[in-house]
Amino acid sequence: MVNKSLKNKKIIISAGASGIGLATTKVCLSRGAYVYLCDIDNKSLNKLNKHPLINKRLFKYNCDASDESQVLDLFKKISKKTKKIDALINNVGVAGPTGSLEKLKSKDWERTIQIDVNSHFYFTKRAIPLIKKSENGSIINISSTAGILGFPLRSPYAASKWAIIGITKTLAMELGKYNIRVNAVCPGSIKGERMKRVIRDKAKFTKVSSKKIEKDFISMSSMKKWILEEDIGKMCAFLISDDSSKVSGQVISVDGHTERND
Repeated sequence: MVNKSLKNKKIIISAGASGIGLATTKVCLSRGAYVYLCDIDNKSLNKLNKHPLINKRLFKYNCDASDESQVLDLFKKISKKTKKIDALINNVGVAGPTGSLEKLKSKDWERTIQIDVNSHFYFTKRAIPLIKKSENGSIINISSTAGILGFPLRSPYAASKWAIIGITKTLAMELGKYNIRVNAVCPGSIKGERMKRVIRDKAKFTKVSSKKIEKDFISMSSMKKWILEEDIGKMCAFLISDDSSKVSGQVISVDGHTERND
């Protein structure tokens, strides 16, 4: 049986041309949604031209999510396509620097916060008026298990992901009366290119082999498995669907149950 739980729902996904964003885009499209996708990476955006639904239900835009003027311009373009949005997935984020806090450069800290936190503010501020027109609106903020447990040697990233949890809880309180639900999804260790870079940087800093670091990341989960990008997409699809119409203000981990984070 074909799953059409998102039939005709209109969804904005930031940083949607690769990684978790692209996996989520594919899940949403497969379930009948229209997706308005943006990304800063033109190369990844151009690859989407080969997607069979590009001219029907997938609309793509270049946008630096950390630049408020570009986000405003993006929403002007989207508003010409539709006057209503059913969901926003705030997926923008960078891993940030690796190292003990006392040795971090201020500019690296500030860049991480600018991208990982401020982008959520820019997108959510512009999306709320459009989502208020939906009968069952949903905002999903992609946080991390680092936003629940902390993450040694990655303090800017952890700080940004904890901030996202606070934003989520607060917005759920503010927007509930408009029938808009706000939830945070916290991925664990995701198999993919970003995690490869994190492992490489930690190995370099700690002078431990990449294979040992990778094994340690996997061992943090009770299920002893990597999380797949599609797993996050499926959770997002559920939180947008009418099946989750009473789920709001929640922090939902998709991590195979994290036992430790050190």
